[in-house]
Amino acid sequence: MIVFVTVGSGLFGAGIAWALGLAAPFITGPALAVAFVSLMGVKCHIPLYFRNTVFLIIGIVLGSGVTPDILKEALTWPMSIVLTCVSVSLIMLCSVFLLEAYFRMDRATSILASSPGHLSFILSLGSEITENISSIAVIQTIRVFILTLAVPIILSFSADGELTVNQIIVSKISLTHFLFIMVPAIFGAFLMSYFRLPAAFLLSGMLLSSIGHGLGVTPGELPRPISLFCFIVLGSLIGSRFSGVSFTLLRSLALSGFLITLIGLIISIIISFLIHLLTGINFLYVIIALAPGGFETMVAMSAFVGADPAYVAIHHIARIFFLSALVPIALARRLNR
Repeated sequence: MIVFVTVGSGLFGAGIAWALGLAAPFITGPALAVAFVSLMGVKCHIPLYFRNTVFLIIGIVLGSGVTPDILKEALTWPMSIVLTCVSVSLIMLCSVFLLEAYFRMDRATSILASSPGHLSFILSLGSEITENISSIAVIQTIRVFILTLAVPIILSFSADGELTVNQIIVSKISLTHFLFIMVPAIFGAFLMSYFRLPAAFLLSGMLLSSIGHGLGVTPGELPRPISLFCFIVLGSLIGSRFSGVSFTLLRSLALSGFLITLIGLIISIIISFLIHLLTGINFLYVIIALAPGGFETMVAMSAFVGADPAYVAIHHIARIFFLSALVPIALARRLNR
C-alpha cells in the first residue's frame, strides 16, 4: 500500500509539474510531491527490488543515446570533448570547495551535490554511502530548475530571440532487442553487486545498452511512457528521502544550490567561448553541449538553434561517462582516508 501511495503521489506531482511547464517535470514534480507528502507525516517508500528494476531501465535509457553515428562523429571533436571534461572537473573542484569551506558540508556530500549532471547515477551512489541524500537531491533539483530556465534565456539573447523548433523522430527498440540488453544486464547487475560495485543495476544497464547501441546491434529507444514512468519512480524515490526533513533544511540549501549552479554556468560559458575560438564551432551549439543540465533536455534544446544533435549528444554522453569515473574516484579517495 505504501508503494502505491508513493508512486501515486509521484504521478500526481509529475502531471502538475508538466502542466505548469516546470523544469524536468518527470523528476522534479514527483520529488516535490512525494517530499511534501513525506513532510506532512505520510510514510513513503520504494521497495529495493522495485528501485533496482527502475535503475536498470534508466541505465538502458541512458545508454541508448550511443549510436554508431555518434561514435564516428566523436572522432572529429577531440579538443571539444577534452575541454568538456576540463569544464566538468573545474565545476566540481570549485563547487566542492564552496560547499566545504562556506557551507561546512562533508566531502562525500559536497562531491555528490557538486556533480554537474548524471542525476540518477549520483542519487544511486548517494543512497549507498551517505545519509545526506535529501540534501543532495535538493541541491541537484535546484540545479536542474535553474539550468532549464537559464539556458533558453541565454540562447534567446544570443540568437536575437529567433528560436525555432525542429521535431526529431526516433525509432523504438523492438522487444527482441530490449530483451537482448535486459537479460545480460540483469546478470551483470548481480555480478557487480557480488563484487560490491556501487550502483550495480544502473551501471550494468547503461554498459550493456551503450555496447548494443554503439555497435548498432540494438537500435532504437524504449517507448517514452516507460522511460518517463521510471523517471517518475526515481523522482518519487528522491521525495521519499525527505521523511523527517524540516522546511528549515530546504530553505538552508537554496543559497548553496543557487551558487554552485551559477558557478557551473559561468565555467561552462567561459569554456564554450574558448572552444568556439579554437574550433570555430557555433558558440550557441557549444553552450548547449557543455551546459551541465539534463541530457534529454539539452539534446532536445539543440532543435531550437539548429545545432547538430549528434554534437550535443556526444558531449553530454562524454560528460556522463566522465562523471561515472570521476565521482567514484573522488569518493574512493575520500572514503579510504
